Amino acid sequence: MENLKLKERKVRAKKVVQELRKQFPNSKTELNYRNNFELLVSVILSAQCTDKRVNEVTAMLFKKYKKLDDYVNADISEFEQDIRSTGFYRNKAKNILGAAKVVKNDFNGKLPKTMAEMLTIPGVARKTANVVLGNAYNIYVGIAVDTHVRRLALKLDLTSSKDPVKIERSLCELIPKADWKWVNHQMVMYGRYICKANKHECKEHPLTKIYPPAAHIWPKSR
Repeated sequence: MENLKLKERKVRAKKVVQELRKQFPNSKTELNYRNNFELLVSVILSAQCTDKRVNEVTAMLFKKYKKLDDYVNADISEFEQDIRSTGFYRNKAKNILGAAKVVKNDFNGKLPKTMAEMLTIPGVARKTANVVLGNAYNIYVGIAVDTHVRRLALKLDLTSSKDPVKIERSLCELIPKADWKWVNHQMVMYGRYICKANKHECKEHPLTKIYPPAAHIWPKSR
């Protein structure tokens, strides 16, 4: 029975990936950044915040903090106010400024290129590490599971777990590694612009047509 369910999910995942590729052939992150550390800052800020808001904040932030040392030497109270509108600003400020120190002292000022090393940086869990490694170095060791990916994976019955790490494991088992590069961005775009988190009629949506029961499944975003 378990093998049959896995087989069904693999078939469905293949159709989902094909449809996502058709809907969003040139998908990429919508976060604005100029270098790898700014990418990390943006991804940390994006937790429970929209990319649009993050880009509004970083437009000023990156003018004020131009180099890694600017973050290393930043006053945390001032930095908190600089990022306040992204939410959870105290924790984000602590993580970003802590990350700057670790990157400078432990990695010679450059973001590392392995998952294990990325996970030693404050504020970095697997989702953030996957996004940064992929966008910074074109390294894909997994699939970033954010709120959109989590919600759609559950809605389309591509996983039996609500835990992001287990969801990532499920998706990596179902989706060929060659597609890991695109699938996070494509699922984010789909969740952001087609099948949004609020309850709505979605039986005519492209992925719901692949898996009709999805029209009646509404997992919580977080």
